Amino acid sequence: MTTSTQGNASQKEKALPAVLVLEDGRVFRGRSYGAVGETFGEAVFSTGMTGYQETLTDPSYHRQVVVMTAPHVGNTGVNDEDPESKRIWVAGYVVRDPARVSSNWRARRSLDEELRDQGVVGISGIDTRALTRHLRERGAMRVGIFSGNALPDAGTMLAQVRQAPEMKGADLAAEVATKEAYVVPAIGEKKFTVAAVDLGIKGMTPHRMAERGIEVHVLPATATAEDIYAVNPDGVFFSNGPGDPATADGPVAVMREVLARKTPLFGICFGNQILGRALGFGTYKLKYGHRGINQPVQDRTTGKVEVTAHNHGFAVDAPLDKVSETPYGRVEVSHVCLNDNVVEGLQLLDQSAFSVQYHPEAAAGPHDAAYLFDRFTSLMNTVPMEGQRA
Repeated sequence: MTTSTQGNASQKEKALPAVLVLEDGRVFRGRSYGAVGETFGEAVFSTGMTGYQETLTDPSYHRQVVVMTAPHVGNTGVNDEDPESKRIWVAGYVVRDPARVSSNWRARRSLDEELRDQGVVGISGIDTRALTRHLRERGAMRVGIFSGNALPDAGTMLAQVRQAPEMKGADLAAEVATKEAYVVPAIGEKKFTVAAVDLGIKGMTPHRMAERGIEVHVLPATATAEDIYAVNPDGVFFSNGPGDPATADGPVAVMREVLARKTPLFGICFGNQILGRALGFGTYKLKYGHRGINQPVQDRTTGKVEVTAHNHGFAVDAPLDKVSETPYGRVEVSHVCLNDNVVEGLQLLDQSAFSVQYHPEAAAGPHDAAYLFDRFTSLMNTVPMEGQRA
């Protein structure tokens, strides 16, 4: 939902008037950053001070306009090693004070250049603290960014924002997932084969599994149970991704087939919500979501508190204070956010399946939760081969 015009002028020469308009009518005025034009999406804020390149290229941010709470953004530029996918997925980008010069030995170009080259409309020079506080109080909402010398009048801009689709009810996973299956080979000796259903997978996720001797077969979001078991997997993985989990009936049905076969199962983020639905729980939209790399989560199975990376606007509605009975056995909430008691993980007690709502792959850090990939590997080590591939 982006319309942009691009050029090769420097950031200083390129900066033009820009306006950010929220669906409740609040307006912020600044200067263009990245491409010039107009874009629409859901306004959300990310509290990370680093890792902006991973954020921009995370498919889970599809159709979202990301507000960076850190005031100074872009100082390390953009390199060719850190992207989580082949393109920037955010619908728009909002920063207060963009770096004037990239300063990192790996930088190949500036962040402004990268946004412009990929047609991502942004805005700079606004009070992102005030905008973040507004979103915390009012909740995530639709937004438009408009830039250029000939801007529409305020009423026209607001009308366009209110015509944009909402995130609630959005079915987006297939829009960002791979269209063709591909394989990420194990690093070193191959120990296991995993079928990974791509709902918006980040590149670091199969890499983390490959580091542990896992050959990962990444399958499209539309993969069936037959597609999954055609690769003869030792385990099945459901990835992160964008959109409303209430729309994901297809992946939920496939996950139920995997649970019925008792194959070791691991889900991250959207995959956690899919598991929740497969077990019979509901999901709901959070007021403003969790996004950033400094979210405290307690692993209730160990009592350990981890600092974790998040990017989600929906959550699983499961009881925190009891073990629940499901068609696939007993399940408990294994992880909880210490900021607001949101469910951050599920664990089945009668078979080898678990999930977390956050991102243990966290390329930009922190890495407190990397052990979860070891936990998945341990599950595949302990389940009899005939049981998991039946």
